[in-house]
Amino acid sequence: MPEAGAAVYASVDAFLAHAAVERGLAPRTVEAYGRDLARLAAYLAGAGVARPADVEREHVAGFARALERDGLAPRSRARALVAARRWLGHCVARGELPQDPSADVTAPRLDRPLPRVLRPDETEALLAAIQGETPLPLRDRAMLEVLYGAGLRVGELVALPLSGLNRRAGLVRVVGKGGRERLVPLGEPALAALDRWLSDGRPRLAERARRSSDAVFLSNRGAGMTRQNVFARLRQLALRAGLPRERISPHVLRHAFATDLLEGGADLRAVQAMLGHADLATTQIYTHVSRKRLRETVEARHPRGRGRRVQAGDRRRS
Repeated sequence: MPEAGAAVYASVDAFLAHAAVERGLAPRTVEAYGRDLARLAAYLAGAGVARPADVEREHVAGFARALERDGLAPRSRARALVAARRWLGHCVARGELPQDPSADVTAPRLDRPLPRVLRPDETEALLAAIQGETPLPLRDRAMLEVLYGAGLRVGELVALPLSGLNRRAGLVRVVGKGGRERLVPLGEPALAALDRWLSDGRPRLAERARRSSDAVFLSNRGAGMTRQNVFARLRQLALRAGLPRERISPHVLRHAFATDLLEGGADLRAVQAMLGHADLATTQIYTHVSRKRLRETVEARHPRGRGRRVQAGDRRRS
């Protein structure tokens, strides 16, 4: 540790401890912050910055330029600047810095890709591909209804314990990223599918287990489902439904949940809470998806849309 920057390194360590313990950020997020801030601390030490109070705007801007010279991709540079801003904001809150010097430093522009989603009719086709009343179809139907009906991440789905279900209230208690809990309501189709699975399907698979599991969803051997199990089942169902396998995943169903809610008029903050997003900006991406899909609908269905004009032109020529 360079002696000139010892106070900076100590402040970074305090920020990382705060992020992990008090803010409850996920370990991988804290690790990423640690790597980026170690790079920043080394840069500041080389610039002769001894304390957080000595950090000025030009230091932050110089760090941004150094990242670009080092050949880091725009996404990596943006992430490093986010870490720098979070640490500097922490310094301001602790009185180590009078004001945030990073406030007007521009981050690299990112073209954020829109998440892939399924149209409602494609989701229905996926569900319709589940045939039969034996334990595995009952499980698959309940899993899909919960993925699409509650917008769970696949890790949240496979970790969901029986105690996380409140069937009377129609709620599921989910432990998401960073150990944050949230309650998500389930609609009638999901609740009905869960009831059938829990009463008629799960007990029969549980009998096959060498060791009992409290997971809601069990594999053919009676153990808790894994991420790989869920992905494999979805790909098989996609093939059966005539949908491209590469378009189907648990996360695509999560995207469909959010997009369909927003198109139905749901409040953005409510969708953020149900998805478990810490930042509203993460949820706002689905408003862009929703607008894109609405534009496509107008083009295809409205009398002045491109698709309808082409059809009308064809009729006039015939």
